[in-house]
Amino acid sequence: MSGRQSRGRLALIIVLIVALVLAAWGIFQRHRHFVQLASDTAEASYPKVQLISPSPGPTHRTLDLPANISAWYLAPIYAQVSGYVKMWYKDIGAQVHAGDLLAEIDTPGLDAQFAAAKANLDVALARYKLAQITARRWKALQGTQAVSQQEVDVQAANAEAQQAQVEAARHDMERFAALEGFKKIVAPFDGVVTARLADVGDYVNAGGGDVSSRGSATELFSVADVHAMRVFVPVPQDYADIITPKLTATLRVPQFQGREFQARFLATAAAFNQNTRTVNTELMVDNPRGELWPDSYATVHFEAPGDPDILILPVSALIFRADGLQVAMVDGSNRVHLVTVRIGTILGKNVQILAGVKPTDRLISSPSAGLLDGDEVRVVPGTRGYNIPSGPAPEKAADKESHDDVRAMPKDDSPSPEAGARQ
Repeated sequence: MSGRQSRGRLALIIVLIVALVLAAWGIFQRHRHFVQLASDTAEASYPKVQLISPSPGPTHRTLDLPANISAWYLAPIYAQVSGYVKMWYKDIGAQVHAGDLLAEIDTPGLDAQFAAAKANLDVALARYKLAQITARRWKALQGTQAVSQQEVDVQAANAEAQQAQVEAARHDMERFAALEGFKKIVAPFDGVVTARLADVGDYVNAGGGDVSSRGSATELFSVADVHAMRVFVPVPQDYADIITPKLTATLRVPQFQGREFQARFLATAAAFNQNTRTVNTELMVDNPRGELWPDSYATVHFEAPGDPDILILPVSALIFRADGLQVAMVDGSNRVHLVTVRIGTILGKNVQILAGVKPTDRLISSPSAGLLDGDEVRVVPGTRGYNIPSGPAPEKAADKESHDDVRAMPKDDSPSPEAGARQ
């Protein structure tokens, strides 16, 4: 019985020991979980932020803008006489010179009016000659008792009136002669025919062009001078300072991938569009081979000098509130201080900061809307490929990693025009 009792006591002791171990393990796990939860809660109570620093502005600014290409001269040609198209001689795409015949118009009504005007001129000339002869005869009898002075003056005045009639008839005949010249449609200058809207037998109206079945009128032809092209670019107000007579630009068009055309300044409107706040600027580009066509779309690339003495920040670092534009600065104790800044020109994704920050300030890259002055934050490393360069860090930056400042600097010393030095 004593052996059985000893084994029972041993088994009971073992059970008690296992129960105590399990209880202690459970208490330890609960305590560890509690500590971890408390740590996570404390850590989550502070907003996680990534820091950047203001960087020097770019040494030059770049700007890509949409543009419209127009011909150097573009002339829609309308009919100046009414009639029917007798024949056309130049089709679209034809190269023409000034004075080349484009089409002829058959105008029987105008021809009849021209013939009548010439006949009226002949009648007026005959009457004028008769009046001159009569006036000379009466003038020869002046001073005799055969005629009175009144009758002499009447005949002289009649001759002058007939002369005026001749001049009126001559002007009328010249007007119809000029209209007869408009029966031939000619090119106004050297260029290319870009439109032909007249066909043989079409009725054309004087001053109104080709009359369609609905009564609307269009031009007969359109001729463009394309030896050089005009490029119209709406330049935003922030970049209006780059517009000078020395301005040059690079032109790219979709149909010529990889090719660039050099454009130079021609004129500017010197006034902003109230709706778009842009100024219409005109450039010119040589087109000796006629590769550029009128009314096509283009992208114009400008380059202008920048000011590296002015700091820049990403637009995402700005806080827009009733107090004005602010940035969130972080001090050595990770406390936030909202600082009012004054901005300058917007450079794409970045903006010039004229006052309020220094190059050594640590700023939150994307502050939240609920961030308040005095809040404590938790600084986390930047995201690789977003605000940390994806390539290997340069040796100079590696040397600095031994200090507290762990900024990821650019590979070269030149400031990037699109991004500041980010932390």
